[in-house]
Amino acid sequence: MLEPRRPDAHRRLAFIDALKALAFQLIVLHHLAFYGPMSDQAYVLAPTLISWLSRDARMAVQAFLVIGGFLAARSLAPRGALLSTQPLLLLQKRYLKLVIPYFAALLIAVACAAIARELMVHDSLPGWPTMPQIVAHALLLQSILGYEGLSAGVWYVAIDFQLFTLLVGLLWLARGLGRGGAGVPVFSALLVVMLALASLYYFNRDGDWDAWGVYFFAAYALGTGTYWATQQKQVLVWLLPMFVLVIIGLLLDYRPRIAVALLVAALLALASRYRFLDRWPQSRLIAYLGQISYAVFLIHFPICLLISGLFVRFAAHDPWVNLAGMFIAWLASLAAGALFYRFVEHPAQSGLLRVRSTPGFRQIP
Repeated sequence: MLEPRRPDAHRRLAFIDALKALAFQLIVLHHLAFYGPMSDQAYVLAPTLISWLSRDARMAVQAFLVIGGFLAARSLAPRGALLSTQPLLLLQKRYLKLVIPYFAALLIAVACAAIARELMVHDSLPGWPTMPQIVAHALLLQSILGYEGLSAGVWYVAIDFQLFTLLVGLLWLARGLGRGGAGVPVFSALLVVMLALASLYYFNRDGDWDAWGVYFFAAYALGTGTYWATQQKQVLVWLLPMFVLVIIGLLLDYRPRIAVALLVAALLALASRYRFLDRWPQSRLIAYLGQISYAVFLIHFPICLLISGLFVRFAAHDPWVNLAGMFIAWLASLAAGALFYRFVEHPAQSGLLRVRSTPGFRQIP
C-alpha cells in the first residue's frame, strides 16, 4: 500500500500553479465585490456578476485547501509514512514560512487602513489594532480568541497552519502505532480518513467550528487522499470509495464548499492519472501567477482599501468610474503581490532554505 515513485518535492507543478492562479483571482474579485464601496456604485452595471462574485466566488478558497493537503502528502509522506523524525521542526518551519510574509503584510494592512480611514468612512475598514489583537494575529489565534481580522483572508493562514499541524500529528501518531514498520502507511490512511469523516459528517456541518482546522479538514484530507490514491497502480480502487463517502455526505447535507473541494480533488486526480500535472499548461505567465498567489492573497486587501478610499474621495460616484476603479484595484493587487513576492516572500523563503538541510527535515509544501 502507498508505494509511489519518490517525487521531487521541490519541482513546481504546472497544473497546480494554474489552479492557484485562477483561485486567487476569484478571491481578489470576491473581496472587491463583497466589501465595496466601489462595487456598491458599479452594481447597477453588472448586478448578476457582482452578486455572484460577492456571494459565491469565495468558494475558490476550497481549491487552496485541497491543494494544500495534496502538496502536504507529497512532501511529508509520499509513501504514506512521515519522512521526518522531527515533527516539531516541521511545524516550526511551516510557521515561519507562513508567518514571516504574513506579518509583513499585516503591517502594510494596518498602514493602508489608517490612510483609508482618512479618505472614507465604510464598513470594510478594520478598526485600529490593539496590542492583544496584534499578538493574537502573530500567534495565528485571532479567530479562536474572537479578535477582528486586521485584513480580509488572514483567517486562512491560521487555518492552513492548523491543518498542517493536524496532518503532521496524525502521521506522527501513525508512525508510533506502526512502530516504524510496514504498517505505518495503513495507520496513516486510517487516521486521516477517520478525522476526515468526522469533519465531513459533523464539524463541517456546524458553523461554530469554523475557527478550527477540523471544520476544514475534510477538504484538506481530500487533497491528501487524492495524492496517495494517484500513486497506486489501481487508482480508481482507491479514489472511488473516498469520493463516494464525500458524495454521501453531500446527499445528507449539501454544502457547495464541499462540492467544490470534491471537484478540485477530481481535477487533481485526472491531472495525475493522465500525467499532465507537472507539464500543462505550459505558460510562464500562469506559472508566475501561481508562484505569487500567496503574496497576492496577503497583500491585495489593503491595496484594494487604499484604492477604494482614493476613488471615494477624488472620483465621481459614477458606476462606470467605480467599475474602472475595481479593475484598477485588481491590477494593482497583482502588481503589489509581485513586488511583495520579490522583496518579502522570496527573500524569506531563501533564508529558510539555508536551514532546510537539517537532518529529519523535508521541503514543506
